[in-house]
Amino acid sequence: MNVLGIETSCDETGIAVYHPEFGIRAHVLHSQVDLHQAYGGVVPELASRDHVRRTLPLIHQVLEQAGLSRTDLDGVAYTAGPGLIGALLVGAAIGRSLAYAWEVPAVGVHHMEAHLLAPMLELPAPEFPFLALLVSGGHTQLVQVDGPGQYLLLGESVDDAAGEAIDKIAMILGLGYPGGPALSALAEQGQPGRFRFPRPMTNRPGLDFSFSGLKTHVVNTVREQADDAQTRADIARAFVDAVVETMVIKCRRAMQETGLRQLIAAGGVSANRQLRLELGKMVQQEGGRVFFPRPEFCTDNGAMIAYAGYLRLREGLREPLAFAAHPRWPLG
Repeated sequence: MNVLGIETSCDETGIAVYHPEFGIRAHVLHSQVDLHQAYGGVVPELASRDHVRRTLPLIHQVLEQAGLSRTDLDGVAYTAGPGLIGALLVGAAIGRSLAYAWEVPAVGVHHMEAHLLAPMLELPAPEFPFLALLVSGGHTQLVQVDGPGQYLLLGESVDDAAGEAIDKIAMILGLGYPGGPALSALAEQGQPGRFRFPRPMTNRPGLDFSFSGLKTHVVNTVREQADDAQTRADIARAFVDAVVETMVIKCRRAMQETGLRQLIAAGGVSANRQLRLELGKMVQQEGGRVFFPRPEFCTDNGAMIAYAGYLRLREGLREPLAFAAHPRWPLG
């Protein structure tokens, strides 16, 4: 079964083809970073228009790379939410229309479920059940995964997601958009221990996250003390340390409370080198194993959509002709 995956939830157009025997047969990704940089963040209307321009040419490119034609496809999967409504509708309209024209089934995919399943594309892959830390621009969640479609939300951010806080601090430090990679690079130059910021909600029971207060604390520190390049780097280091340690503490607590010894981390922030290092240390101490997608599959991509769509289509799920997009869509 060859499944075409279409990802258009925000500012990246991702297209891929997945086959259960051969894996990812081809995938391409177009980033809109250059388009949005001048505005310091994603402009939804511009994002939607660029998806309109890019999606069909990228589909042709992926099929050519895979050595396939449209008659070789057995299904189409597209991101149905959550995300920017205009961007989602581009992928949903194109995906559902192509499936109708090609007389193959279509299925809408939950964006965060696809991130959650992205480590299954690697070898070795985790085995169900496992814990998942989902950290992206708009979500920070801890999820118990008992199987495809069997998700128990254990904790989530009650305000800003980690990715939102990272982008805000990067902007305050003058690093521009996108902020995550630049902030991580700056933090590498920082002196550990010069500043220490709070590890929010770690001194109380529970698995929820909160990064709004930490963000405000760091913003105030930048405005009061960041008068030279080294100080800015030291603040970046202290902020990254606080975010990483907070997530590590919560993941350790989740492993201890559930008894599960497999942890996956997925989403754009999971590409952070320090987060991967510290999670690896913690899981080893707990006698478990940690799994990550390759960096190119941490950010939004078509491969994860194609794989999640394959699992849905395999179970017989189908979209009606009256397709829908869901800008807000709880994972449960």
